[in-house]
Amino acid sequence: MNRRTLLAALAALPAAHAAAQDGAARRPLIVNSLGELSDPNFMGAPAPELVSDRVVRDALASGTSALNLTLGHVSGGGDPFEITVRDIARWDAAIRARPGSLMKILTAADIERAHATGRIGVIFGFQNATMLGDDASRVDLFADLGVRVLQLTYNIGNGLGGGSLAPAGTPLSRFGHEVVERLNARHVIVDLSHSGERTCIDAARASTAPIALTHTGCRALVDYPRNKSDEELRLVAEKGGYVGIYFMPFLARERQITGADVIAHIEHAIDICGEDCVGIGTDGPTSAIDDMERWAKAFAADIERRRAAGISAPGERPDSYLFAIDMTGPDQFHILADKLRARGHSQQRIEKILGLNFLAFARRVWSG
Repeated sequence: MNRRTLLAALAALPAAHAAAQDGAARRPLIVNSLGELSDPNFMGAPAPELVSDRVVRDALASGTSALNLTLGHVSGGGDPFEITVRDIARWDAAIRARPGSLMKILTAADIERAHATGRIGVIFGFQNATMLGDDASRVDLFADLGVRVLQLTYNIGNGLGGGSLAPAGTPLSRFGHEVVERLNARHVIVDLSHSGERTCIDAARASTAPIALTHTGCRALVDYPRNKSDEELRLVAEKGGYVGIYFMPFLARERQITGADVIAHIEHAIDICGEDCVGIGTDGPTSAIDDMERWAKAFAADIERRRAAGISAPGERPDSYLFAIDMTGPDQFHILADKLRARGHSQQRIEKILGLNFLAFARRVWSG
């Protein structure tokens, strides 16, 4: 490169930076309040690496600004604490290895920074509290390691309270109250997505901070345990919380869901909670499935495994997949926005649903 070419390139840098910033301002900020950085094509087989070039490329193409990523122990054997600490270390290393495309999220401002710089913000979250054992002070340890979302229970419940499959009326335990208090003190999001109704209501009332249902549906539309009642949804909204609607089979009964089902649950949640509380938590990846026949067989085997382990919720069926059939792959959020627009939702409301509502919620909880 000669001197004239170099000077021209340097002169163009401010304009290029301004163009990138302007592009970020025009792109909607998209936060998936529960998502994956995984390749669905490896269902039933170990993936060769934790996060691949394709997964990153597809997540970027989807417009994802940030996602709440499940780390650590959820169910099964092994020492939950050791499994979780090792998983955090693995993901920290993976993010450090891709500084141009991945960014660890610790604050709401980090989400905005990830969006402005065209990176994927990774929020460390748990879908169970088993790694705490019986020691609430471990909340401090995990908060210091960068965990920003902690779901109190998975489906079958634990020492904190009842999951969605636990006996009806299982309350938040004394230990659960202690953990909620520690999570509030450390500004970690209390997630009640998989909780039973009584535990959810108890925890929402006990929390001094707004709480989240990062990935759920509306039980008034489809009566499955994994969906939330209007009472739960209303209480979350009254506490200044957040509700993320998933792209999961629980949105319809005994059939494959579509984008229309996702929108029906979003609209019902808005009717109950208001438009400032509702977003999306797909509970899935953004990469497309290349071989549906192979994937469907692996998925059916996974359903059987979950049933045998006692963690499969009603509505999980081999023929009801983990996505809306007309809203998959890297275009899923763009398709959703188009469908919402066709339903008459304003651009302002669509952008709230896609990510601005979660961002505002995160500011309220992570502000300390």
